[in-house]
Amino acid sequence: MDADAADLLLFANVMDAGSFSRAAERLKLPKSTLSRRVSALEARLGEKLLQRTTRRLVLTDFGEGVLAHARAIGSEVDAARALAQSRQQLPAGRLRVSMPADFAARALSAMLATFVTDHPGVSLDIDVSPRRVDLVAENFDLAIRMGDLPPDSQLTARRVAVFHTGLYAAPRYLAVHGSPAEPDELSGRHALMLLSRSGDPVPWTLLRGGDPPDAWQGELPLRTSANSPDLLLKLACAGAGIAAVGTFFAEPYVNAGELVRVLPGWWAAPSTAWAVFPGRKLLATKTRAFIEALAKALEPCNPPESVDDPHLPATAGTDRGGLAPQKSGGRSRTGTNRTGRTD
Repeated sequence: MDADAADLLLFANVMDAGSFSRAAERLKLPKSTLSRRVSALEARLGEKLLQRTTRRLVLTDFGEGVLAHARAIGSEVDAARALAQSRQQLPAGRLRVSMPADFAARALSAMLATFVTDHPGVSLDIDVSPRRVDLVAENFDLAIRMGDLPPDSQLTARRVAVFHTGLYAAPRYLAVHGSPAEPDELSGRHALMLLSRSGDPVPWTLLRGGDPPDAWQGELPLRTSANSPDLLLKLACAGAGIAAVGTFFAEPYVNAGELVRVLPGWWAAPSTAWAVFPGRKLLATKTRAFIEALAKALEPCNPPESVDDPHLPATAGTDRGGLAPQKSGGRSRTGTNRTGRTD
């Protein structure tokens, strides 16, 4: 730290203490040294910072402005120290996490068990209610959210997985209704089951190879909608219709012969999983450890950068694993686990 910055911190300490004597006691420095350093700072800046009286210190107008900058430097130094200390600590304390119930059960149960075992100092509190929690107001450390994120300058989001999505149906359903050869055939005799958010079905956009890929979005004869991907998956296995399901989640059922891929040359738009956390405070060691464990556990879900399937949309699965800024009011912030901060 250069002399000006160091002397600015001393100046701020003097004003916060209210006298050179009290500041000298706090800093364990001779009073004469403090007085000399502040005088030297005034000389370099070319103006008086304060007026000394027998009873108190009085800031000049110039001194008030300089004090604001000095305190800002002090805050940055404190933040750097806190960051260094936090990285040296073992994860500990209560960790409140909100996540979709389906996602937790199908993709994260093993990861959660391992995390609890590896970090005995952490008390894990998981909320799997379908509502979107207010992380700041309800004091959550982290939430796992799927799909597009609304703008929120208070939050940071780290992308932890990108899931390819295909269309699937049970063999017995296809034996009765036939297998569509083109997307337009979906609008005919087929029963389609769509995921819903906030009570509204999410329409399908189907993509096929190329850069940019071909896209299809037609009128779909909705038969069923639900806000639970797991329920749609089970309904598809039961022969109720065709559902758009993440390939990671559908694969065990395909291997067991309970589901068949429909329109294998086409993909529904990929779905992104985000770890979202408050972006205005230092990321705690326990939260950082959980995010890293989450990203590692979900790495197999991410499609490879280069795939053999020529029908796979070139845009799917790209730009993974980093922070993505959330924007609000035309502003965005990027940084270490910040998107407002996003990683």
